[in-house]
Amino acid sequence: MKIAIVHDWLTGMRGGERCLEVICKLYPSADLFTLLHIPGSVSSVIESHPIHTSFIQNLPFAESKYRYYLPFMPFAIERFNLNEYDLILSSSHCVAKSVKSGPKTLHICYCHTPMRYIWDQFDQYFSRINSGLTPWAIMKILRPWLQRWDAKTSCRVDSFIANSRHVQNRISKYYHKEATVIHPPVDTKRFKTSDKNKSNYFLIVSAFAPYKRVDLAVEAFNKLGYPFVIVGEGQNADSLRRMANPNIRFEGWLDDSSIDEHYHRCRAF
Repeated sequence: MKIAIVHDWLTGMRGGERCLEVICKLYPSADLFTLLHIPGSVSSVIESHPIHTSFIQNLPFAESKYRYYLPFMPFAIERFNLNEYDLILSSSHCVAKSVKSGPKTLHICYCHTPMRYIWDQFDQYFSRINSGLTPWAIMKILRPWLQRWDAKTSCRVDSFIANSRHVQNRISKYYHKEATVIHPPVDTKRFKTSDKNKSNYFLIVSAFAPYKRVDLAVEAFNKLGYPFVIVGEGQNADSLRRMANPNIRFEGWLDDSSIDEHYHRCRAF
């Protein structure tokens, strides 16, 4: 059986990529299709697969500004030719679920969420303050078309899997499709309680995406004055660093062992 795995983009090891890594382990001979791949940004398990990228890979500043190419992503994902595959497994939070396939291909989508930035969280991603007047104006015009396309192309999926009941409800609301809930895999062996080498700082580990609301945590610890360590990166990194007081320390993305050490040592997270 010929299998294709489809993921939106490969630019870092966040929650979606952790799930993708497990899928890649289950199907080690599958081909991997993605809009954009930054070599070295994801695990060796993922990068061991043959990786096929879209034309977005070659656009100017794509590695750092790929989100600005959202209007081109529907065209990019539809240009992949997957007619020869028997099974498509898409890992989707943007456009991956909308890939085209042959009439005899089975398409199963593990959906992390319908596109937040064109549905209920548009204002968080594309406010005039966060994105600027020009991107806001362009997306305001394109939003209805993107919503229609996103909803219409949900019919290309034969079976939806949601990562939570919340996402299951979002799939029902925006796509009018049923979904089975399978919670994401968690490596519980990594996390152990210990009183050794305890410290007094608080911790957050997160991508700096608008809906994560890391800014609220920064505001809270600005007022409290407690030592606060933030592990992560993302499009809001500069604004978060500007608003943070000296009691807040940013450490960027860390490897798993360093994150585990923080979990063991922090006062709370």
